[in-house]
Amino acid sequence: MRIIVLVKQVPNTTEVKLDPKTGNLIREGVESIVNPDDRHAIEAAVRLKQDRKGKVIVLSMGPPQAIDAISEAIGMGADEGILLADRAFAGADTWATSSTLGKAIERIGEYDLVMCGRQAIDGDTAQIGPQVADYLKLPQVTYVFDIEEIKEKSVIVKRRLEDGFERIECELPALLTVIGELNKPRYPRIDRLIDSCREKAPIKIWNAADIGVQTKDVGLEGSLTHVIKTFAPKLQRQSEMLQGDAKTSVKSLMGKLREKRLI
Repeated sequence: MRIIVLVKQVPNTTEVKLDPKTGNLIREGVESIVNPDDRHAIEAAVRLKQDRKGKVIVLSMGPPQAIDAISEAIGMGADEGILLADRAFAGADTWATSSTLGKAIERIGEYDLVMCGRQAIDGDTAQIGPQVADYLKLPQVTYVFDIEEIKEKSVIVKRRLEDGFERIECELPALLTVIGELNKPRYPRIDRLIDSCREKAPIKIWNAADIGVQTKDVGLEGSLTHVIKTFAPKLQRQSEMLQGDAKTSVKSLMGKLREKRLI
């Protein structure tokens, strides 16, 4: 069984700050981590590989330092990794990102499953998985929290809903986006991490030419949406002190709540 896992390196959002002048994220000095939901996808893929004697290929798009995310995935048990690193890919929206990842998957060739986390913590769009599935014309199941059975030509999974779940059988090849309920990711093994950093590490770096795309179709130029401004909302609070005895204050409070239609 061949499984491709989409992985993104993201800033640790508990430490992210915005430049007050430009509105851009300040990434200097901010720790980068593997997107948490993607770690659950890696763990699921490695378990399936161990059960069915398959192969796990990790695919990521980002700057050269994103190779650290692929190294961590290999440390967890993935067999090889591919990093899409090219200045032409910079500034991509979800449309351009998913089409670039789709092109890379087409170049990889044969596969049974494509897996990724539900969403990335830096964007929270949850669009990449579904858009990659659409690009590749694959059946997809989102919010997967249990992989019950892999058959010869299909997979049976449970999909989380607000008030329960759906049990779905989906034809293979397919794309699954997973959530944290699925499993508990293992820690990377030190020996595998060391191997992933050596000269003969099973990690390839592809640019735009390697996957056969033109620069006008990827990155910022190939994006359908553009971010004009990013800013942190300002929290403003207004308060009013109610004077008088308790009965008068309560009556005044109730009147103000009714005025604002809160009761």
